[in-house]
Amino acid sequence: MTENQIATKIVNEALAVHKALGPGLLESAYQECLAYKLSEAGLYVQKEKPMPLVFENVKLEIGYRIDILVENKVVIEIKSVEALNDVHLAQTLTYMKLGDYKLGLLINFNVALLKNGIKRVINGELSHL
Repeated sequence: MTENQIATKIVNEALAVHKALGPGLLESAYQECLAYKLSEAGLYVQKEKPMPLVFENVKLEIGYRIDILVENKVVIEIKSVEALNDVHLAQTLTYMKLGDYKLGLLINFNVALLKNGIKRVINGELSHL
């Protein structure tokens, strides 16, 4: 399955979660529900996947964690904030760089219409759905 095929499934399940729960909950609630829905859809899901930083050939475990990694290919960073900003994008880009992933989804569930809260990050470039 390609990254784009996985991303399509992720977006569909995120829409289902948002439709059921609406905005205003904690990020952890959306993370658990989305991970559950993705697993139920038959995808391999890792929650809170540790991301070490390698510096001068030394692997440092300093607390970086991907919210959800799907099929070992797509990074999902979940937010529940008033608005996404550059720091959120930088966080997603960092996880993608550390893990050498090509596609990331930055999803803000604290919006009235979820499609306005989803940003695709492809090889370091931000694009909208």
